[in-house]
Amino acid sequence: MKLYLFILALFFNSSVFAAGGHGHGHDDDAHESPPEGPHGGRLLESNGLNLEITIFESGIPPEMRIYPYWKNGDTVNPEDVNLTVHLNRTGGQQDLIDFSPESDYLLGDAEIVEPHSFEVEVNARFKGDDYHWHFESYEGRAEIPPRLLELSEVETETAGAKTITVTHTVYGIVSKAEDKVFHVHAPYSGIVQEVDVQTGDKVKKGQRLLTVRNQQTLQTYAVTSPASGEVTLRPVKRGDHTDIGTLVEVSDLSSVWVEMSMFPKDIEAITKGMTVIVSDLHGEHTAKSKLDYLSPQMTGGHIARARANITNPDGKWRPGMHVMADVIVERVEVPLAVNRSALQTFRDMPVVFGRFGNVFEVRMVQLGRQDKNYVEVTGGLEAGTDYVINNSYLLKAEVLKDGASHEH
Repeated sequence: MKLYLFILALFFNSSVFAAGGHGHGHDDDAHESPPEGPHGGRLLESNGLNLEITIFESGIPPEMRIYPYWKNGDTVNPEDVNLTVHLNRTGGQQDLIDFSPESDYLLGDAEIVEPHSFEVEVNARFKGDDYHWHFESYEGRAEIPPRLLELSEVETETAGAKTITVTHTVYGIVSKAEDKVFHVHAPYSGIVQEVDVQTGDKVKKGQRLLTVRNQQTLQTYAVTSPASGEVTLRPVKRGDHTDIGTLVEVSDLSSVWVEMSMFPKDIEAITKGMTVIVSDLHGEHTAKSKLDYLSPQMTGGHIARARANITNPDGKWRPGMHVMADVIVERVEVPLAVNRSALQTFRDMPVVFGRFGNVFEVRMVQLGRQDKNYVEVTGGLEAGTDYVINNSYLLKAEVLKDGASHEH
């Protein structure tokens, strides 16, 4: 129900330069479709001078080109027109554009940065007369009434500085730590009389594992555990001769190894001592450690082995378990970043929705480094701007529903 009310409440006003306007201080009638000029731009009309406003962006940064005409449609020499344009953007930013003649049009001296969404004020002087036009040209914009904004569950955050944690994600497997695996042998040859443990049993240091009858003296003696841990292998059984090799394997699993595979692109960025965040493939458990070994040679499959030691007091890291590891290669403070949840696409460009009161409008953002939570913004958004981090897809849906055209 909340979503239904929210969609009904959104208002989107999308007019573009391929539409008309009026001169000498008159605003557009929002219910009329303004006229279009010969170049497909917005035609501003008056009793004397007419102007066609276009934004040209074919293979170059967007620039404003304005074609002057007499009211009867005849062309006017651009050198006879003095012209300025103010673009008043949502959020209070204003772009002042001056013009100079080029070919059969007047060329603006500033790039028209995205989004092309603004109120436009045009001031011209021609043959001693002053001309003024004002119109709105919005795109990627939606307005939500206060009551339904509260129901919509749209959440915002203020864009600002963040610490970006750059990681390389690698995969590995949990294994027993070599120095904590104990292979138990009998000190004297003989026959096993009793086996007191099973595979999987927890044992204490000094606990009896089995009883052996000495082959020479015929006396029995106990073979005890060299460490506390878990019986991970028990090939021996009653009646076996002790010369079979390892009788019992005891492993201390209070800490385990994570053995990781590093590819050449990882090796270039990763060094011994870097912090590693290990997680299981279901995301239920995590552990933090340091990379304490990085093999100096590659395998035949162009993989280098790396290792980290993690504590395992609860036994949740089981040898043989496949894991994912994020190696932290850099922590950098960036002056501006946004939450990854805020990112949407608009006309195949990454955007966030800035909030300006009850008005929401796209901001085309240039992105840099990123981590799992935030992504650096290198252009397209001002620090201190409130932007949508939850339910931004609803705004995008409404913008696309209303056309979101971009013709100039």
